[in-house]
Order: sequence, then structure tokens, then C-alpha cells
Amino acid sequence: MTDPTPRSAPSAAPAKRWVYVIPVAAVMYMLAYLDRNNVSVILPYMHGDLELSNADKGLVGGVFFLGYVFLQIPAALLAQRWSARKTVLLLMVAWGLAAALSGLVQTKSQFYVARFVLGFFEGGVWPAVLILLASWFPLRERARANALWMACLPLSSVLMAPLSGWMLDHTGWRWVLVLQGLPPLVWAVVWCFTVADRPAQARWISRAEAEHLERAIAADEAAKPSAGSGSYRDAVTQRPVLVLIGVYFFWITGFYGFNLWLPSVIKELTHDGSSTEVGLLTAIPFTVALAAMIANAAWSDRTGRRRRAVAVPLVVGIAALLLGQAVDGALPRMVLLCLTAAAVYAPYGPFWAIPGELLRFEVVAVAMGLINALGNLGGFAGPYLVGWLTDTTGSSVTGFAVLAAFLAVAVALVAFGLRPSARPVPRPAGRATEGVS
Repeated sequence: MTDPTPRSAPSAAPAKRWVYVIPVAAVMYMLAYLDRNNVSVILPYMHGDLELSNADKGLVGGVFFLGYVFLQIPAALLAQRWSARKTVLLLMVAWGLAAALSGLVQTKSQFYVARFVLGFFEGGVWPAVLILLASWFPLRERARANALWMACLPLSSVLMAPLSGWMLDHTGWRWVLVLQGLPPLVWAVVWCFTVADRPAQARWISRAEAEHLERAIAADEAAKPSAGSGSYRDAVTQRPVLVLIGVYFFWITGFYGFNLWLPSVIKELTHDGSSTEVGLLTAIPFTVALAAMIANAAWSDRTGRRRRAVAVPLVVGIAALLLGQAVDGALPRMVLLCLTAAAVYAPYGPFWAIPGELLRFEVVAVAMGLINALGNLGGFAGPYLVGWLTDTTGSSVTGFAVLAAFLAVAVALVAFGLRPSARPVPRPAGRATEGVS
């Protein structure tokens, strides 16, 4: 793998960071995302098991995010003050066991509880890894580092949706949940022996390289404005942080509403195709999304235009969602599903680079935990809204129109709520220095 670090960066910057840190973290979270989203492939093929209505199916997808809220800030603080590596390790074992046990449920209520518990243990992983990456990648590389790690989200669906479909054709949905809950327990061993919290603790880079990285990150911190008194309360009540919470909530409502119901829409397009066929076709939009994520993050790091890198894809997503309800024909609708997937995934890298540019390291953990916790409540609202509106109206059109409206609110908050920072973000020579623009 080549080093994405700009040519103008000092040669001491270790290329191995991109090989040792990013892939191990990406595989770890790909397994988490699999255990979170495999239910979307399973639901259309439960054939009356547990007697789930469309609203119930939406609740199964959404209740995960009620549990997801609780460990966001505690895990962020543990990662910052104790160890991001150890925090993720403990959570990985816990969510793997919870995911496997969810295949043993016998009633609808038990399924809700199992999904809540899975969300509870997975909830702390995201902020803990963001803290880890902040110790390894300077701001000029942060969006790309975030996007390469977060590429596990669409990649998980690219690889695992066909696998889940194939498994459904050969086993029951319970075995899919049980067997897919076991890999995190194996990967926990790899994580334990590969990942280090900071460059100085890693055995695979030289001391000079580690010192170079830590100097670069310290310079980024020194250039940031003070967060008032330096207290957590001052940090999380800053206007940009509150706006970011709102942006993330409305974006994620549309994001997970689309994700959960995508396999059901594709099943409809294939006129009730087999689970293997639906799984393979479901992988196509996520392949497009993967390319869009990486390209958008690279553009964001090159130009520093974080706001545009978040807002423009969401505008495309709004148009594609609405057009998808107005056109006929399997091919045009599939193209629009691909555009929507690319649009809702593309902002991830730039969005999560913004808090690190606004806040100092000692308070950014709590801010990111709060943004992720409250924003991900949209993961409850989106799936449930689509399911409930489908039951109520007899059509998915209204549900997807509502998701487009939520994305529109997110765009408005980015455009009018997040103003460009006065402080330019340090970038390599010859590159734009616009800050959060």
C-alpha cells in the first residue's frame, strides 16, 4: 500500500501507519457494521417468524440506536484518559457475544432487547477509534484517515450482503446471526497484538518517526483556539458543536432509513428474487458509495472545504431519493439507488474531520461522543419512520420523501449553521487553507 501522505510532507512520516492502523481498525468496524446491518438482509426473508409488521421491522433496525447512545461519552473518555486500544478490545468481545446470542431469540420482545444490547456495546467503539486516529494522523491527513477507516461501512455491505444472502439460502436467519457474531471474537486477538494507542508505543516504527508524528500533532493542537475555560461543558455547548449534532441527526435519519430498507426495495425490483440475488445486487450501490467516500475525502483534504464536502453529496442524495420514487423501470431505479448510497456515505470523512479542527484534543473526545450519541438517534427515527409510513400508506413513497426532507434539513444546517473558521487549517505548501469552509 502506498503512503497517502503528501509529497511535501517531511520524509520522516511513517508510511506504515496506513498499513498497520487503518486496515486493522477497518476490519474491526466492518465486523461491527455487519452485526448491525445484517438484519436488513434478513428481515425480508423471515417469512412471518416473530410476526413482525413493517413498523416492527423498522423498530428492530432502530432500537439498536437507543442502546447505542449510552456508552458514547464514557467510552470516549476511557479512550482519551486510559487507552483507546483496550477500550475497543473490551467492547469488541462484548458486542461479538451479544450479536451471536441475538440468533437465539424466541419472541419479538426478545429481539428488541437483543438489538438494544448489541447497540449498547457497539456504541463506544466509534468515538474510541476517532480518538485513536487523532493520535496517529495530523489534521492535513485526517479526512482521508477517517474515510479509509470508515470505508469499512460500505465495504461491509459490499462483501457481507452477498454472504448473508447466500447463508440465508443454505441456513436459517438464526444461524446467520449466530455465525456472523463470532468473527469479532477472533479479530480481538489481532487487535490486541497489532494496535498501539500512540506512535511512541508502537514497535513497528522508529523512534525518530514517532517523534516526528507527535510533533506534527502537537503543532496542530497548539494552533487551535482555546475552548473557553477548557471545560467539557464549554466545549460541547459551543455553537458549531451543537450544529454538528443537528447535522448528524438529520443526515443519519436519512442514512439509516435508506440502508435498512435498501434490500427490501431491491427485492421488490427483482420481483421477489432469491436472497442470494438480492444480496449480490445490494452490494452494487455500496461499491459506488465506497468510491465516493474515498474520492470526496481526498478532495476535502486537498482543498480544506469541509462544509461543501458534506453538503453537496447530501443535495445529490435528496434529488436521487425523490427521483427514485417518480421513475419506473428496474435499471433507472437501481442507478438512483447507487447515487443515493454514494451521496449519503460520501460526507463521512470530511464531517468527522471538522470536530478535530474546531476543538483541542483534551475536549474533543466528549464533543465527538456527544455528536455521535445524539446524532445516531436518527438511526432509530429513520428506519421506524419508513416502516410506519409504509404500513400506514401502503407505499414506501411517503417514507422516502420524509427521508429526503431530513437530509434537506442537514444541508440547511451545514450551509447556514457552520460558518468558515477564521483560523486556517495547516496544510502542505501549495494547497488551499480555507479551514472549515
